[in-house]
Amino acid sequence: MEAKIRFLGHPVHQMLIVFPLGLLGGAVGFDVIFLCSDSPAMAMVAYYLLAAGLLGAVMAIPFGIADFTAIPSGTRAHRIGLLHGVGNAIVSLLFLSSWLLRDAETTPSAGALACSFAGIALALITAWLGGELVARLGVGVYEDAGLNASNSLKKHLIRRVK
Repeated sequence: MEAKIRFLGHPVHQMLIVFPLGLLGGAVGFDVIFLCSDSPAMAMVAYYLLAAGLLGAVMAIPFGIADFTAIPSGTRAHRIGLLHGVGNAIVSLLFLSSWLLRDAETTPSAGALACSFAGIALALITAWLGGELVARLGVGVYEDAGLNASNSLKKHLIRRVK
């Protein structure tokens, strides 16, 4: 099943999710460094990474919803897509809560850290579900995908030239 929204032949949602996943995961990494070093600078980095990761999530969400609406209901892909989407909504709320419980100038509270750690734990599960959708169930994958498939730009450029 091909993705509904593509850029230069590739699914936009799959391109965008790397940003929130990396930025929010990075924030948790800097929280751990803060806990080990007690460096306020590390807490500040985590604060700004959370903000950037949340913006990235807001950008990825509409494309994920568009792809989800194309999955036929009653399929395993639909059930997993629903779990993936709802789970990521919870992930986003956990990280948003963590960010709201902080400010850039002070060290994070135990509640803020707990929200981040819960968020990354759930994000690992929802990322696996997203991988299951793509790698196992073929959501967002071209029908003619294969080891010798043509360049994705070829289709895109041929349409533009005609």
